[in-house]
Amino acid sequence: MNLLVGLGNPGKKYKDSRHNIGYMAIDMIIKKFDLNEKNKNKFGECYEGKILNKRIFTLKPKEFINLSGISIKKIMNFYKININNLFVIHDDIDLPLGKIKVKVGGGNAGHNGLKSIDGLIGKNYKRIRIGIDRPLNNKNINKFVLQSFKKEEKKEIMYSLNRVVSFLEYFINSDTNDISVLMNELSKNKKIKWVFLVG
Repeated sequence: MNLLVGLGNPGKKYKDSRHNIGYMAIDMIIKKFDLNEKNKNKFGECYEGKILNKRIFTLKPKEFINLSGISIKKIMNFYKININNLFVIHDDIDLPLGKIKVKVGGGNAGHNGLKSIDGLIGKNYKRIRIGIDRPLNNKNINKFVLQSFKKEEKKEIMYSLNRVVSFLEYFINSDTNDISVLMNELSKNKKIKWVFLVG
């Protein structure tokens, strides 16, 4: 089975913030695939269902983003989910707004949510990174990631989230961790418009 995790901060205060783009993606996945709520509040906001007949769980960890690894480790241990079947969707300030980067393993680039996961679980999981831009002159980054998207940015973000949902089934159904192979498969599908940065 697979576990899809969206990183973010719980609470209405942070609902539409840049840091919560992982949460936003999970909400869209739940709606798209008509998933059912599971183990309410045990690990966070958890849903269960199937994508292409493969069992999946989605999770929005109940801890704040800096402690994301705690809930993820608990649910992986509970359901005996292999790290190779873990997908983490998160914001990336080093990518232009709306750009998507997919990779397996690697560094955390200072992202505290990834630091928590890496420290508690390991690094060899799939990452779907969505660009949220940087503040001008790289000032007040902590404040910037907690701000909501501007009106003119929301259209691009929604488009990116829809792309993530569209190609997700290819990731779930693939028997390889080789991102280049997955991208090659996607490039042959004319129904999906995609723009990826790989590596």
